[in-house]
Amino acid sequence: MTLIYLGLAVALIILNGFFVAAEFALVKVRISRIEQLHKDGQAFAGTAKWLAKRLDESLSACQLGITMASLALGWVGEPAFAALVEPVLGWVGISDDRVIHVLGFAVAFTVITGLHLVVGEQFPKIFAIRRPEQMLLWCALPLKFSYVVLYPFLKVLNLVTSFLLRLVGIQGASDHHSINTEEEIRALLREAHIHGNLTRNEHSLINNVFEFDDLIVRRVMLPRGEVAFFDVNQSISDFRELVRQTMHTRYPVCDGSLDRVLGVVHIKDLLNVPTDVSDFDVRTIMRPPKKLPETMPISRVLRHFQATHQLMAFVIDEYGTITGMVTLENVLERIVGEVDDEFDIADPHIVPEESGSYLVVGSTPLDEVRSRLKLALDESSETDTIAGLLTDVRQKILTQGDVIELDGAVCEVLEMKNDSATKIRVRVI
Repeated sequence: MTLIYLGLAVALIILNGFFVAAEFALVKVRISRIEQLHKDGQAFAGTAKWLAKRLDESLSACQLGITMASLALGWVGEPAFAALVEPVLGWVGISDDRVIHVLGFAVAFTVITGLHLVVGEQFPKIFAIRRPEQMLLWCALPLKFSYVVLYPFLKVLNLVTSFLLRLVGIQGASDHHSINTEEEIRALLREAHIHGNLTRNEHSLINNVFEFDDLIVRRVMLPRGEVAFFDVNQSISDFRELVRQTMHTRYPVCDGSLDRVLGVVHIKDLLNVPTDVSDFDVRTIMRPPKKLPETMPISRVLRHFQATHQLMAFVIDEYGTITGMVTLENVLERIVGEVDDEFDIADPHIVPEESGSYLVVGSTPLDEVRSRLKLALDESSETDTIAGLLTDVRQKILTQGDVIELDGAVCEVLEMKNDSATKIRVRVI
């Protein structure tokens, strides 16, 4: 009889471990992954998908199985192990029946509790957490059998559970799989990068994609003061000289200034113009200009370029004034980083000095200054560049030699152009 009880105790410990493993596998696994395994023809993936689609009832089946196995184990396990221990205690010289009974019960309780915790709880739980897909596939068929057998009890359990949840303001119990927020996904990416599952470039690219849709075109555009353009009042030789100096692919066509934009010329169109022509009108080869509001997200700017096949657009403010120009390169660089072609002259925005300070170009975006110099600059400012932030702090037009204190840094204006600071020394403190 003792051997039968021992066999039942071992079987109940294994059964408890089965339901624990199935429960944690169901909670941990992602339904999208199970669906993919089902499409790939993985054995028992269809059954696992069936259980995952009925998550409330499946978890109830696991809980009911765990409870029944634990209660039954307490009923048959302790007497079985106590019957084994008591003869040993008598053999070592303990003759008092009450002492033998108490010690036998204590030893049996300790052994059965240890086996239950390790074999019936901890081992299957940790295994299921680390390999939820594999464990769910293993448990799918017997768990579905338990589900069908226990179905009437499961319905009652779920009705009572739903009623209690409604009492505390929670409607339903089906949404066990929480959706990760952007910050949680970024934390997972950092963890993956730290452990070597993502390279530095992969981590950077994915982070840039998250930030991509949060940026507006004003933050990536080329300011109007830096835009080179063709003036319709100039000659073809003037245009060619400008091309030799700037080496761009596309040029705005204006009547005097960017306030009167007429169109856009591609350098390929200019190549077809005879060199000896004297009365050339650039308007004959230009394309109509495209204009975008400065608050448009750059993800929509990208779709605009894809739809219109014109990879240059003019940025206007709320008053209709052109404030700058944006190209496909400006947009894509927010994901992949700086891309210089054969004619671009590399001009870093931030250059470290030997004294521990930095030379910073005034048009450097604030996000770049924050990340490169590890500064907690004011994020409530409406300005986009370090020069704009200094002007905002000073509340007047900057002059050469001005020294402005920021949170964690001291900035000195070294060079001015057109009332804007073009070169700034930043000393981090």
